[in-house]
Amino acid sequence: MLFLDGFALLAARYDGFILDLWGVLHDGVTPYPGAIDALERLRAAGRRVVLLSNAPRRAEPAMRAMTEMGITPDLYRGLLTSGEATHAMLRDRDDPFFAALGRRVYHLGPERDASVLAGLDYVKVARPEDADFLLNTGPDDLRSPTDPAAYDADLREARRANLPMLCANPDLEVIRGGQRIVCAGTLAQRYGAAGGFVRWVGKPDPAIYRPVLAMLGVDKSRVLAVGDALRTDVAGATGVGIDACWVLGGIHAHHLESDAAAEAAARAAGLAPVAVIPEFRW
Repeated sequence: MLFLDGFALLAARYDGFILDLWGVLHDGVTPYPGAIDALERLRAAGRRVVLLSNAPRRAEPAMRAMTEMGITPDLYRGLLTSGEATHAMLRDRDDPFFAALGRRVYHLGPERDASVLAGLDYVKVARPEDADFLLNTGPDDLRSPTDPAAYDADLREARRANLPMLCANPDLEVIRGGQRIVCAGTLAQRYGAAGGFVRWVGKPDPAIYRPVLAMLGVDKSRVLAVGDALRTDVAGATGVGIDACWVLGGIHAHHLESDAAAEAAARAAGLAPVAVIPEFRW
């Protein structure tokens, strides 16, 4: 496990890169210092970059938001979000779980994430008891973004109705503008702990990597995945045989204040990223 100050050495060792968004390129509001410069240097070196995010929304709005931050589409070859993957699975229904779903859905999440259902033959209902399944995209805009207990009433009602949950973002938390907020994955964990069934879409599920590797067009042995979460980014890459670089400046910022602490945390999780960097910078 290499502990590096920047990304230059890794850029020389690999041909293709799978980059996370939140915690690596930006904090949901602004790019991290050095991130755009690193992308520009990778482009200048002829390296291929594809973005893979557990954002529970379609790829187009995620791309538009990054463009507004200055992370423009010319800096990467493609983008896949867990929300886009969820939309495709709901559309195609060629997976047994999705094929068995009814058409009435209760959406737990902000209205901006309803794009996951856009253009599809599903009917949003106002109460869990009227639904066939629960679509979880995370905290909404009306309740606390930091207290998962604020959503327990919805989860209890869905559990009483025995609804399967479709979780479109396996992340547990994210840093937005310096504030730590919970994600859909935390609500899904609470639902599962109460006995509910949860289907997860996104990292670390190996299925999410197949289309990304196809976008890259690079042999897996020459690909490096870069992310800030051990549980999703590093574990997901490891599960499909891809080297991983762990960025400490995202959700683990201020938790791991030494190289020894970071190495111990990775080993406790049964993971061994090839490199650890403080931020995605050259």
